[in-house]
Amino acid sequence: MINIPNRYNIFSAIARSIFPGILFCTLLASCTNDPKEIDALVGKGTAREDVAHDVTLLVSENGHMKTRLFAKEFVRNDVAKPPYIDMRKSVRVEFFNDSLQVESVLTAKYARYYERQGNILIRDSVTVLNKKGERLNTEELVWNQNIRKIFTEKFVRIITPTQIIYGNGLEANEDFTWYKILNPTGIVQVNKTDLPE
Repeated sequence: MINIPNRYNIFSAIARSIFPGILFCTLLASCTNDPKEIDALVGKGTAREDVAHDVTLLVSENGHMKTRLFAKEFVRNDVAKPPYIDMRKSVRVEFFNDSLQVESVLTAKYARYYERQGNILIRDSVTVLNKKGERLNTEELVWNQNIRKIFTEKFVRIITPTQIIYGNGLEANEDFTWYKILNPTGIVQVNKTDLPE
């Protein structure tokens, strides 16, 4: 006698073997992460930036300290293209000679460092004072660490013990012991007592 299986039993066996696989694939496909939803949950700033406060960095070369940098707020962003470090709220950089004497001091409200290029963009109330008593004021400087120079295309004012020099654009060495105004617009001779603070 030939035993013919019941149609219901055949479909039941097929369903029991295929249905769990379909269910597993459906659940697997539904377990995706939308990057926008992750950013909304985590917060863009916290996922991409490391923040530190009241930071002091010492930079040495061949065992000799060259610069000391102070920043009120230090923010590193490695995800940005290109990656950068922001120094916010106030920045102070002291440049030292080989005898560890301060050659010059740079201050500003903001700076951004592009480590790969070696460039630091310095903005907002930028002042550089050298040991000769010469003071540079401008709104923006670019400091290239690789060639040890500072540049700007913005308006500059340099106050020396005997004169005030105005111009647009400047090139100088990083400790401001040498400088050149690219487009001078005026020189005013002054007495030492009449110099602005």
